[in-house]
Amino acid sequence: MKYDVAGLVELRDFYKKQLLEDTVPFWFPRSLDTEYGGYLFFRDADGTLIDDDKAVWIQGRAAWLLSTLYNSVEQKKEWLDASASGIAFLEKHCFDTDGQMFFHVTRDGRPIRKRRYFFSETFAVIATAAYAKATGDERIAELSRHLFGKCIEYATTPGLLPPKFTSTRPAKGIGVPMIMMNTAQQLRSTIGDERCDEWIGKWIAEIEKDFVKDDIRCVMEQVAPDGSIIDHVDGRTLNPGHAIEGAWFILYEAMHRNNDPHLINLGCRMLDYMWERGWDKEQGGILYFRDVYNKPVQEYWQDMKFWWPHNEVIIATLLAYLMTGNEKYAQWHRQVHDYAYAHFHDKQHGEWFGYLHRDGTIAQTAKGNLYKGPFHLPRQEWICWQLLDQHLTKLNVQ
Repeated sequence: MKYDVAGLVELRDFYKKQLLEDTVPFWFPRSLDTEYGGYLFFRDADGTLIDDDKAVWIQGRAAWLLSTLYNSVEQKKEWLDASASGIAFLEKHCFDTDGQMFFHVTRDGRPIRKRRYFFSETFAVIATAAYAKATGDERIAELSRHLFGKCIEYATTPGLLPPKFTSTRPAKGIGVPMIMMNTAQQLRSTIGDERCDEWIGKWIAEIEKDFVKDDIRCVMEQVAPDGSIIDHVDGRTLNPGHAIEGAWFILYEAMHRNNDPHLINLGCRMLDYMWERGWDKEQGGILYFRDVYNKPVQEYWQDMKFWWPHNEVIIATLLAYLMTGNEKYAQWHRQVHDYAYAHFHDKQHGEWFGYLHRDGTIAQTAKGNLYKGPFHLPRQEWICWQLLDQHLTKLNVQ
């Protein structure tokens, strides 16, 4: 199949409406914590608060979303004020004395947990960068660049962060070059940083060299330090949705570089390989984990359908189609779009459920927790709207 102009217009208008009339209103203004600042995101299907703890990385993600909407959609004071609340909470409560950020805090900002990884910092980078662009606040801009530098240190200096456990089987994951690439892309697009282009190139090269396995048509989730496959259960475990997220980060970079053909080819290969491995041909949707050699997977949730991989695959397939014109990607986009909005979307209360059984039935009703909040879904709807709008503008279509 392919999308004609009318189909693209319909898609653009759908994503815009879903974002502004369904997804964002589920979260705001109800999630604003007017007493302590930041946001209260642990919510059930109807928006009822089920816990008042705060996940630091989702505080940053939400502040990024609100400033991004202010920067790109409409300069609504309530969006900027809400973003400011998240930024202030992060600064006041979410940094330990050693400079590392917490992962999980109480409603009033008392620390509960730190994690071995630095994803709280990466989302603080993009949040402060988007807010600095919206406000022109140079102090916040410098904070963003400082945190980006800290993330580079964490990513490149072994032993700088305490390990979760000691292992005699060293491994590295695709998550670090992926998150750092996208963090740099967001920083570059908002307030700029001269380090971004060089580091993005390095992270893409690492992904291509060590994680993309063309001989077996696969993108590994983790590998040995030399890029070889670790033939044990953890080393063989794939996360198709995560790899496809990395694919669209690379396609986005290709677009930034005037449709760089090498990067388009790399991103599309990654998408192809992991669609083949991840799409559930029997029930539809993206399976959560797979084994590189099709052996049994250790995690019991391996055949569930989680919300966020579907958001990433919707973006990747649409972007691949718009950049290549390959009708295969239009077909894949329609498949994953139709599945996701039929099964995850809550037509009564808005937003998406997070977790489905393999057959598409709802596993539990929470819309927000330590891992789910207003990020993957609104980012998907915003990006797809913007991509389609830009494409249609080039076609002189309103």
